[in-house]
Amino acid sequence: MTMMNARVHSASRGWAQRAAAAATAALATGSAFAVNDLKGGPGVNQINLHEPVTRIAADQMWLHNFMLIVCLVIFVAVFGVMFYSIFKHRKSKGAVSANFHESVAVEIAWTVVPFLIVIGMALPATKVVVAMKDTTNADLTIKATGYQWKWGYDYLKGEGEGIGFLATLDTEQREQSNSGKPAPVDNYLLKVDNPLVVPVDKKVRIITTANDVIHAWMVPAFGVKQDAIPGFVRDTWFKAEKVGDYYGQCAELCGKEHAYMPIHVKVVSAEDYTKWVDGEKKKLAAKADDPSKVWEQAALIARGEKVYAANCAACHKADGTGAGPIKALDASPVVLAENHLDQIQVLLNGRLDKGMPAWKQLSDTDIAAVITYTKNSWSNKTGQTVQPAEIVAARK
Repeated sequence: MTMMNARVHSASRGWAQRAAAAATAALATGSAFAVNDLKGGPGVNQINLHEPVTRIAADQMWLHNFMLIVCLVIFVAVFGVMFYSIFKHRKSKGAVSANFHESVAVEIAWTVVPFLIVIGMALPATKVVVAMKDTTNADLTIKATGYQWKWGYDYLKGEGEGIGFLATLDTEQREQSNSGKPAPVDNYLLKVDNPLVVPVDKKVRIITTANDVIHAWMVPAFGVKQDAIPGFVRDTWFKAEKVGDYYGQCAELCGKEHAYMPIHVKVVSAEDYTKWVDGEKKKLAAKADDPSKVWEQAALIARGEKVYAANCAACHKADGTGAGPIKALDASPVVLAENHLDQIQVLLNGRLDKGMPAWKQLSDTDIAAVITYTKNSWSNKTGQTVQPAEIVAARK
């Protein structure tokens, strides 16, 4: 009996040691992957609205809290009276129910009081909604175009007019997601290669549209959420009062890559914004290609590989095999064809019935480069070269 007790005690002690070791390892792993609140973005275990950095967002938060208080007061008052009546006038205490009907005072009370409550809630809400829709007198106008699955930005009016670029999820974070090994960073799946840059204390009008399906441009810290609908133009605005980085995401279920369509807005001082504009215009001038230039095949393939990795690999895969309804480019009859026009038209106009968006926002040289790359990669050894001049002709 003593030996049995000793064995049980020894076994339980061993189990306790193993459990302690496992708990220690779990804590160590948890601390290694711990993330913090993201300034301008989501917080850990967040239950409240984002910290507002615009007047509209602050008004929205005030309305949110005000409505909660009104609802709480009504809840307490109604249920308080109900439970008090049930307890105070219960049958066990000899209470006898009153027999009355058609009370004019009661009829007036339960009609007028709710009406006044609704008016008291509607007036401040209407004021905020009207302000949200007032996009006049903007200092800066930017078009945000939703693509599957990235955002395109074009500066249409104001300082920076003429600047345009695509904002895509950081490739390193995308690879981490694909591998199932996310990095312990606060901005996981929110980092983009080209953030939208705007000046502080300036009214920025955002015009939204989409190239393929419905998207939605949303930045909670700005109190902004506006659908981007193909064939339609919608607009919204914000005026950031603090310098910093602010994050959002597409708020419409736009397809299988919906989770990989973040928004990053960088709010900078007026001086820094001017410097950024000058730098971007110099980059655009340096990148401007002569569409009549005849390129060597090797140079086009090298450039096309970068364009493919940034824009096409997410759907067609790096090896061109596609996935599910996404057509493979490897051994594709359209890619292998000697007639280049069919493939050019697919890139310029898209094939929405096949889930292929239009890519006419790319430059003539980029389109020529990526087509040349696909025609000479994987098993596609066609030896064909597509020049930018062919893209220019196809656009007409």
